Amino acid sequence: MEKIRTIIVDDEPLAREGIRLLVGNDPQIEVVGECSTGQEAATKIQCLSPDLVFLDVQMPEMNGFEALARVGAEQMPTIVFVTAYDQYALKAFEAQALDYLLKPFSDERFYKTLARAKSQLEQRKAKEENRNLQALLEQYQIDQNSTAQETTLRSGASRHLDRLIIKSGGHIAFLDIDEIDWIEAADYCVLLHVGWKSHLLRERLTELESKLDPQKFLRIHRSTIVNIARIRELQGRSSGSYDVMLRDGTKLRLSRRRREILQAVLKQFE
Repeated sequence: MEKIRTIIVDDEPLAREGIRLLVGNDPQIEVVGECSTGQEAATKIQCLSPDLVFLDVQMPEMNGFEALARVGAEQMPTIVFVTAYDQYALKAFEAQALDYLLKPFSDERFYKTLARAKSQLEQRKAKEENRNLQALLEQYQIDQNSTAQETTLRSGASRHLDRLIIKSGGHIAFLDIDEIDWIEAADYCVLLHVGWKSHLLRERLTELESKLDPQKFLRIHRSTIVNIARIRELQGRSSGSYDVMLRDGTKLRLSRRRREILQAVLKQFE
């Protein structure tokens, strides 16, 4: 039985617990994440690619509709809005939600909605643009593997990653590795900081680190990798620790155990 990967979003812990208990009776449902804010929901939907999301509408700072706008149509899962305010019902269906649960709802009403969601997921077929995108990604991977194999045969050395695929809002772009200023861990993903922009990449920091050239990129903290060429100076703190200052003024924390490694690397450029 294929699992239905599900995320529960509500700023009230008791509300999340209630939905978790209800879906817990269905062996096909696998809860892969819970969120208490719209910002967190947008990030986890992008990172985890769930099949189904129970989404509260009214949340502080970023509501459910704003969270979905940030996710974009390309990564949109099946959505069930959950809220105590019935004035959002029309807007929910305008947002192409599968259903709308008005608090407080009965178990019968919930399971009717869940049955509809499961039926829709079974019938859903991949869109043509997704098939085209997958074909493009597969071709790119073939090209990368071929190039890496040729390089290994010629030099006996492994090939480091020189560019990344960035997907956003239905578009695909290639980002040269050298353009990245620094990289930040973000749950199951990473944020690539490029000037004033940032790009979300669905890959763990440790996995990405293993593909980068250690002569160009260095991990300075458990959650941070920096482009060595962007470092301006190390700035001491009164506590004896250091911060890494980038050329654009960004200040990044440097862990104590990685300080000596960074200082040794920087000496090569003196």
